[in-house]
Formats: sequence, structure tokens, C-alpha cells
Amino acid sequence: MAEKSLSGQVQQKKASGWAARDTCGVLSPFDFYRRVTGEKDVTIKVLYCGICRSDLHMLKNDWGISTYPLVPGHEVIGVVTEVGSKVEKFKVGDKVGAGFLVGSCHSCHNCANNFENYCPKLIGIDSGYSDIIVVDEHFTVRIPDSLPLDACAPMLCAGISVYSPLRSHGLDKPGMHVGVVGLGGLGHMAVKFAKAMGVKVTVISTSPSKKKDAIERLGADTFLFSHDPDEMQSAVSTLDGIIDTVTGFHPLLPLLGLLKYNGKLVIVGGPDKLELPVPPLLFGAKAVVGCFVGGMKETQDMLNFAAEHNITADIETISIDNANTALERLEKGDVRYRFVIDVGNTLKSSS
Repeated sequence: MAEKSLSGQVQQKKASGWAARDTCGVLSPFDFYRRVTGEKDVTIKVLYCGICRSDLHMLKNDWGISTYPLVPGHEVIGVVTEVGSKVEKFKVGDKVGAGFLVGSCHSCHNCANNFENYCPKLIGIDSGYSDIIVVDEHFTVRIPDSLPLDACAPMLCAGISVYSPLRSHGLDKPGMHVGVVGLGGLGHMAVKFAKAMGVKVTVISTSPSKKKDAIERLGADTFLFSHDPDEMQSAVSTLDGIIDTVTGFHPLLPLLGLLKYNGKLVIVGGPDKLELPVPPLLFGAKAVVGCFVGGMKETQDMLNFAAEHNITADIETISIDNANTALERLEKGDVRYRFVIDVGNTLKSSS
């Protein structure tokens, strides 16, 4: 049987990865083909790939958009092995990364203003659990030399997903007070970036056991147990903004109460639905907004900022053979705070 690309078409660059064949989401070795390196493309030997919670959703087709076989992964770190004839920014041997964004129209208002992440024709990737990827150079970022490659991988999703709202919604001013809801993959990065920006940080969590980590390990200033009415009441109208990283349904009313006049609650966790209480918005001039990763310029800025302030993700590195176990643990919240697959040293061809 001919080996095929993920799109079903025979192509010229052989690749090996781990894929799910159906909605059970179980990964196993899979050989396929990538497109050849185009004139503006870079081919990347994958060294590390982070595991994101959205990988779980894609593997099980929770959003109704998955096609199989499916190779997940969009937090890719590697080294350039080939460049197209018109590539200007990269050369063979460069350490680079590729996140979710791999294509856009390049002509709309959003693209023209470095917001490719909001392009109506954006193209996303989910195939990083593999030995090589081919990416347009525009959607490739340079990894600063001071950043460890494994701990840098989650920053291409979790990192930019919280860095962008802090910057774009003006919650990055020294002396401001920002809340971070949820202390997982996104939440722990939000604490690190906000503190580096000079912002006072309060972590808000349903798990009181995370207080020690929030304050002693990550440097948060205060911690609120969201199921304690007295604690929540003590912090009413104290926050300039909130970065909400929670993925499941949760009440917004208690969070809106923590905001000052004109405060913003920024949703980045991607829950399917939330109930929006309107009176707090009217009487406090408050806003509930969303934010989806970041554009390519902002992603590079994020990495440069991380290098300057020695910021990386807290990770547990695994072999690709343990990816299924890691996904099961992730579903249970059993990781602090992100799994990263050592693709370069553990992925073997299934041929």
C-alpha cells in the first residue's frame, strides 16, 4: 500500500510520526509524506514537541473537525535542515520553532497589521508528533540561544496564548494588578510573564493545594481559593484585569466582581460555552473579551522577552512511546505543568 500524506495525496518527502486512526485517540507509529520544500519553505527536523490540551480534543474529535489518521502537535522546536530558494530569514542549522499558525492570506487588514492569528483564512497545524515538518518561513520563529529547547516548546502555544492578552489588552504596565484563573499549562506561564512585566499577580483557583506552588514556585503575590466566599469578597474590585485560562464551564460572575471599574476579563482557555451576566458589565464598564494565540511578530517578541527574563515552561520530558500515558495524565490534570515529547531522541521510523 502506498504511504500517503495527511491530506491523502502521495508526496515526495517521507515522514514518520505517531497518529490516531479514529476517535478513540490512541496513538501508534505512522509513516506518511510531507510536501517538498517550496521556495519560501523551511524543512525542520523536529527535536521536541509540547503536548497541549487541545491535542486531546483533536484526537477525540471533540470539536467535530478532526480527520484521520491524525498526527497531533503544534508546539514544535527543531533545527532547519533545508531551505527554499527564496528563503531570507533562516539557514540550515538554525534553531527554530513552529506553533499553531502555518498559513494566512497575507492581504487582509489583520495580516497587514501582524495579526495573522485573526486572519479569516488562517491555516493551523496539528502534526508535530513527527520527525520533520515543512513550514513557510513567515510562520517560523527563531529560538534565542539562551532558551533551552525542550522547555521552550510549550511557549509556542501556552506562552503566546497568555503573553498576547497581557500585551494587547494593556495589562502589562508595572504596578497593575492582574488575576490569573487556573494554574495549569497556560496559567503558570501567565504568572511568569506578568511578574516579569512588573505586574502584581493574584492566582485564582478551585484547588487550594496549588497555593504553595503559585506563590513559592512561580512568584505570584497572592492566592484566592475561588470556592471560599470570604476570600473572594476580600478581593472585590481589586484587579485591573484577569487572564482566564480555564477550559471547562465555570461561573463568570464571581470573577467580574473582582475587577475594578473598566476592568477586562480575557478568556484564553477556550471553554465551549459560558454564561455571561450583563449587569456587572453595565454598572462597572467591564468587558469580557477573548484572545487567540498571537501573530508571528508578537510570537517572536514573546520568545525574545522570555530569553531576556529567563522565562521557560515548567515541563516533564517524555519519550514518544509514553505519549498515550501522558495524554491520559493530562486529561486528569496530572502534570506540572506541561509534557514535552523528546522527538529527536525517541522517535523511530515505523517502516
